[in-house]
Amino acid sequence: MNRKALISVHKTPAAEFCELDAGFELRYLADYSKEPVSLVLPIRELKYDFAKFPSFLDGLLPEGIMLELLLKKNKLDAEDYFSQILAVGNDLVGALTIVEITE
Repeated sequence: MNRKALISVHKTPAAEFCELDAGFELRYLADYSKEPVSLVLPIRELKYDFAKFPSFLDGLLPEGIMLELLLKKNKLDAEDYFSQILAVGNDLVGALTIVEITE
């Protein structure tokens, strides 16, 4: 199952983040030209590919007791980082928000 999410920076849609069968990818929206979603991911036309869940998003996930509560409340697998980021995506520290794209 390939899932997609929209990453916004300061409430401006910036990039599409996709879970693939073999990793993840991030692609900036064609008309986006403001701040990058991460300093290590400058805006470009080419997509970014990740073999595992990107560290810039992993750092936004809760840890410890907050993670345990998130997993229990939402009935999530501890290894399902994509679902975890979607569960907290509207309440992240910093400039990003992440919401699922449903088609």
